[in-house]
Amino acid sequence: MSLTTLEDRATVTVRALAREDLDAVVAIDTAIEGRARRSYVERRLAAALREPALHAQFAALSGTHGLIGYILARVLAGEFGHSEPVLRLEMVGVSPPWRHQGAGQLLFDALAGWARRHGIGEARTVASWRDSAMLPWLAHLGFAQAPQLVLGRTVGAGDGRVAGEDLTLPGAQEVDFGSPEDNDHERLARGRPDVRPMQQADLREIVRIDRSITGRDRSTYIGARLAETMAASGVRVSLTARLDGAIVGFLMARADLGDFGRIEPVAVIDTLGVDRAYTQRGVGHALLAQLDAQLAALHIEQIETVVALADLPLLGFFVQAGFATTQRLAFVRRLDATP
Repeated sequence: MSLTTLEDRATVTVRALAREDLDAVVAIDTAIEGRARRSYVERRLAAALREPALHAQFAALSGTHGLIGYILARVLAGEFGHSEPVLRLEMVGVSPPWRHQGAGQLLFDALAGWARRHGIGEARTVASWRDSAMLPWLAHLGFAQAPQLVLGRTVGAGDGRVAGEDLTLPGAQEVDFGSPEDNDHERLARGRPDVRPMQQADLREIVRIDRSITGRDRSTYIGARLAETMAASGVRVSLTARLDGAIVGFLMARADLGDFGRIEPVAVIDTLGVDRAYTQRGVGHALLAQLDAQLAALHIEQIETVVALADLPLLGFFVQAGFATTQRLAFVRRLDATP
């Protein structure tokens, strides 16, 4: 008998994903990706339980076959320069026998309903242009290509410069790389930025720099990301740069350990800012250079970020730092619109 008879399809329901769904989700994900990612899925479920306001996760179930699909998304409260909360779709899967039966639509409808109830009007995601399964599904749901570029480069493949850039726009437990380097005194004597791990005491100055760039007070967002780093709730790298004894720049990145179907870990830069009074002093490049060192210690080989096409200064900075367009495309869908 077919696994997807009309009677079976009529019994499909959607509910919030629960801890006890872990094995079923891992089994479906393994069938799709060809490789088990249990630790990643387990971390995502744990994060949703820890911060329910920032995660939306749903399961599709058949009355006769149990869990047949899932969808996981995270709320972006300020990453990549967003001024309003955005729902970022990061993981979705439907058991192969149940594809093209409407389960994916039911899951997305549940996700969209959750977003609207939480005052979120937009969903975003990225997908490889080669993903022949995901792209038609996104088109069916009403997603369109977003006016953004997904940029990336290999860790350590930057140009190595620490001067001459013009950056004024922001966009596991940390390894301690804040100890002085062998040539630390020589480096500081030349007036080069001193890059250190971000500390709780840095919050006020980081918020000040961010406000001067964005025109908005994003202390809640920045404080939450800093707290995430301090609590070691995930692999997050947070750095500050100092010149003349003051904090003049900052960078925040998180390790993407499985989102969007990835198999290998990737670091994603989601927040970056340099004090306007210290442009052309190599602050942005110094932050990236230290990020490379941190990621090498974590055995992460790739860095990515998402930049709006209209953000020419930030695009220029990343291109100068060795970034280029990737094989991934950015997509967006208003949640108050129908496909």
